[in-house]
Amino acid sequence: MAFKRTIRLGGEEVQIPAQITPKTLLAAGAVILFLIFLASSLYSVGPDEQAVVQRFGKFVRTTEPGLHMKLPLGIETATRVKVKYVFKEEFGFRTLRAGVRTVYSAREYQDESLMLTGDLNLAVVEWIIQYRIKDARHFLFNVRNPEETLRTITESVVRSVVGDRSVSEVLTTGRMEIDQEIEQSLQTVLDEYESGIRVGTVKLQDVNPPEIVKPAFNDVNEAKQEKERIINQAWESYNQAVPLAEGEAKKQIESAEGYFLNRINRARGDAANYISVWDAYRQSRDVTRRRLYLETMNRILPKIGKKYILDENQQNVLPFLPLEKGGLR
Repeated sequence: MAFKRTIRLGGEEVQIPAQITPKTLLAAGAVILFLIFLASSLYSVGPDEQAVVQRFGKFVRTTEPGLHMKLPLGIETATRVKVKYVFKEEFGFRTLRAGVRTVYSAREYQDESLMLTGDLNLAVVEWIIQYRIKDARHFLFNVRNPEETLRTITESVVRSVVGDRSVSEVLTTGRMEIDQEIEQSLQTVLDEYESGIRVGTVKLQDVNPPEIVKPAFNDVNEAKQEKERIINQAWESYNQAVPLAEGEAKKQIESAEGYFLNRINRARGDAANYISVWDAYRQSRDVTRRRLYLETMNRILPKIGKKYILDENQQNVLPFLPLEKGGLR
C-alpha cells in the first residue's frame, strides 16, 4: 500500500511516495489497542462522588474519590453517584430560575398541594425536601426510579400527617411539629425500602386555604383573633384585680390577728398583775393597802388644780390668804 507525503525542499512543498510495511501496521495497531485498553481501564471519581463498579452487570465494589482502574472493554462498568451533593425536590410549585429575584412557575400544582385536613377543611400545602444519597449501591439497585419513588412516598406521608391535624395547626401553630413528624416518618419508610436516601430537611413553604374560600377563611381568622384579644384583656384584668383583692384580704387578716394577739397579751398581763397584787396583799394587807393608797394618790393629785386641806376638827375656816399667791395648793 502506498500513499504520498509532503515535505519542504528549498521553500517549496514536494510530494513523494511513502511505503507502509506490515511491521508499521502492526505497531500502529498495537498502539491503538493499548490506548483503547488504557481508556477503558481508567476512570476517575469526583470529590463529592462514589463509583459503583459492576462486572457483567453484577455489583462488585464501591470506590471512593480519586483515579481507579477496572477491567477494560466493558467487562466492568463504573457508575458515578453524587453522595455529598444535597438534592432538592419541590412540591406544589416549581422554581424556574433561582437568584436574587427567584422566578417561580405560574402553573398551579394542586394535584400535589391540595389536601384535606383532620377537621375536614381544605388547604393548599407547598413544601420542599432536601436529601442526600447515603448508600450508592442501595440507591442504584434497590429502588427503580428512586427520584420518582421518593416524590410518591413524600406526598403520601405529607397527606397522612396533614390529615391528622386541624387546619389551624397546618396554617399557623403546628408547622414546626408537622415538619419534624414528616421528616421522621419519611425517613422510616425510605429505610424500610433500603433506598439509600437520607432526608435532611422537610419544610412547609407556604400553606393557604383555596382561593374560593379565602374570604370566609379570613373572616373566621379575624373572629378568632378578636376572641383571643378579648380573652387576653379579661385575663389581664383578672391578673390585676385578683392579686390586689388577695393582698387586701391578707392585710385585713394580719391586722385582725395582730389585734387578737394584742388583746390576749394585754389581758394576760392585767391578770398577772392583778394576781401579783393579790398575792402581795395577802402577805401584808396593811402595808399593801397603804402602798396602793399612796400610789393612787400620787397619780391623782398632780391632775388636780387647786387643793384645799381642811382639818376635820377645825370649827372655822383658817385665813390662808392670799390663796392665789403662795397659799397651799
